[in-house]
Amino acid sequence: MITQTEPKTIGEKLQVTGETLLSTVKKLIHEGNVRRIHITQDGHTIAEFPLTVGVVGTVLAPVLAAIGAMSALLTDCTIQVERIDRPVEMSLFETPEARK
Repeated sequence: MITQTEPKTIGEKLQVTGETLLSTVKKLIHEGNVRRIHITQDGHTIAEFPLTVGVVGTVLAPVLAAIGAMSALLTDCTIQVERIDRPVEMSLFETPEARK
């Protein structure tokens, strides 16, 4: 019998400057395994937004515009990222050695 488990969530913190905030968030979105992003400064939440699989650029455009505006005002901030750690899928006949 094959059982399916829930994907594990992994937390990560990135220290960035206001100048690199927008490019860092764009890179995280492009990676595709990010579930939620929190932007904080001095312990205060500045922005928080969820990301779902299949979100397209049109939906994210207002979020990215807001982050761009914030980056002009923020100096140092922290991006807290929640990632989904998806297990590697293998067929029943494939061995781990075959993936190398």
